Amino acid sequence: MAFLDVISEEIKKAMLAKDKVRLEALRGIKKELLEARTAKGAPEEITDEATVAIMQKMVKQRKESAEIYASQNRSDLAEPELEQIKVIQQFLPAQLTDEELTAIIQEIITETGAASVKEMGKVMAVATKRLAGSAEGRVVSEKVRQLLS
Repeated sequence: MAFLDVISEEIKKAMLAKDKVRLEALRGIKKELLEARTAKGAPEEITDEATVAIMQKMVKQRKESAEIYASQNRSDLAEPELEQIKVIQQFLPAQLTDEELTAIIQEIITETGAASVKEMGKVMAVATKRLAGSAEGRVVSEKVRQLLS
């Protein structure tokens, strides 16, 4: 079953359960995937990597929105954003723990022979490909900078 079909089935379940937050999050996922598929020059089927990237972008957008709402003391608006993040993350690969991330990045640093922060680009190029979907880019960048310092 294609991922879009899975999302459609989950939308039906959320409608029957009258779960508004889950329904909104699932509709958001479906909208983004359909837009990516129908974009000019896009392939007929979206790759798994592209799907993960789209959903990670959605999580990031909701985190930023929730932070803005929270800073403006609008918890009524921040809470639904945080709940939607939980729904979207159910469809993402499991995120690496800090220890796992450190070990993988240390291995990449050894492979690339990087010795200073000046060579961060070499490490990030490999890390971005290897860790796609399993860690946020910002977190990877911070960990690489920390380990190279």
